[in-house]
Amino acid sequence: MHNVVFVLGPPGSGKGTICAKIQENLNYVHLSAGDLLRAERQREGSEYGALIESHIKNGSIVPVEITCSLLENAMNASGDAKGFLVDGFPRNEDNLQGWNKQMEGKAVVQFVLFLSCPVSICIDRCLNRGQGRTDDNEESLKKRVETYNHQTYPIIEHFEKSGLVREVKSERSIEEIYADVVNVFNTANKE
Repeated sequence: MHNVVFVLGPPGSGKGTICAKIQENLNYVHLSAGDLLRAERQREGSEYGALIESHIKNGSIVPVEITCSLLENAMNASGDAKGFLVDGFPRNEDNLQGWNKQMEGKAVVQFVLFLSCPVSICIDRCLNRGQGRTDDNEESLKKRVETYNHQTYPIIEHFEKSGLVREVKSERSIEEIYADVVNVFNTANKE
């Protein structure tokens, strides 16, 4: 059974930055659903590449079975990791149902790390992070925040009812956020 921590929060809340620090220091492997899909789309001979490409071009969500398969393959290929940080997934109810169906008996969700941050700060961070992402512009960001509010935040609320959400306020410095995150992991690993 793979140990999984879902890492959720609005665009620009610091998910990737914090996941990199956790991976570096706590022996959890960072898996970004978006990065896995982008890599699969580019992979020569991919059975999913054309389908992923068409979904990305049409702005639609890739079928959850594909995303779960890519996550599962990455977990199985990672050897003896303590656990996995699944960054930016599940994004909506369909993702959650697909995960539950496909990963039952294969993975256990330890908790959800919720990086909360005011939207204004998130948008400012995205516009100024200089990663060259095509979706780091004001129009795309407004749509991404709207999608987060209507589809992803209800997933966080779902896990909250089960007592699985660990919220860390991420509008502070990376050092302060990370110190709180380490405390969350230390507490979770004692439970």
